[in-house]
Amino acid sequence: MKRATVFSLVREQSVFMTAIMGLLSFMAVLALGVAISIGTGVMRWNAQWDLYATVQVTNQKNESDVAKILNTNASKIETMREITNDEMLRLMRPWVSGGSTLKNYLPKMWEVRFKSESDLNEISDKVAPYGRFLTHADALQTPMSAGWKMAFIAGLILALTLGAIAVCVSYIARNTAMLHKRELEILNQIGATDSFVARQMQIIVSRICVVACFVGFLFAVPALLLIISSAHSARVGLMAMLAINGGGWICLALMPFAITIFAIWMTRRTTIKILRNE
Repeated sequence: MKRATVFSLVREQSVFMTAIMGLLSFMAVLALGVAISIGTGVMRWNAQWDLYATVQVTNQKNESDVAKILNTNASKIETMREITNDEMLRLMRPWVSGGSTLKNYLPKMWEVRFKSESDLNEISDKVAPYGRFLTHADALQTPMSAGWKMAFIAGLILALTLGAIAVCVSYIARNTAMLHKRELEILNQIGATDSFVARQMQIIVSRICVVACFVGFLFAVPALLLIISSAHSARVGLMAMLAINGGGWICLALMPFAITIFAIWMTRRTTIKILRNE
């Protein structure tokens, strides 16, 4: 048998509260999605380059020794490419001039991809006495650090949004209790328990949250896809690595349920506190 609630919000209040909760739910899902996509991008970016290194030899006397080390350990190397002088000159042209003179001072360089991290570390120790061994992962620490900072900021925005949701739910409970103070007094006189009154409030808030969170999620998903698509237009770099995997989408799908459960719990806590202070 369907049971009607003892009291409810008027239409204008319900629409206003639904709009506010919908906006906050949209921001929460969007912030979580951005944090997940940036975190995934940083990990993919790191995994792409953690086996790459550049070997640099500035002393011509050591070139043959380094070349011998790389050739004798070919089984531990997946790919190896020598960077020619012409290629280095093309890269340096915007900053230097006089290419013919510069050729005499360019180091000998190889770009190497190893089969495992242990192979990379082993070859690094062998090359160290003869030249510089520059891992790409170390060189890219700055953009990766920036990526983690952006993910942290997105997580902070999520935390602030959840705090705003808690304040909003608390306001709904307090506002409803104020508007229906007379009904609460009658319920108290006829022996209604605090749990019964809190349950009535939870029903009101749950109805608002279910609609608001669903709408917020529907608007947040296209916004996330647009952000990721725009980032991929960069084609290279950390931004091009942004993505949300299957586990990330599951977390996003569970976010509206988590917000609803949190709101219901917050409603009960606030209502019980209000009733005990009456």
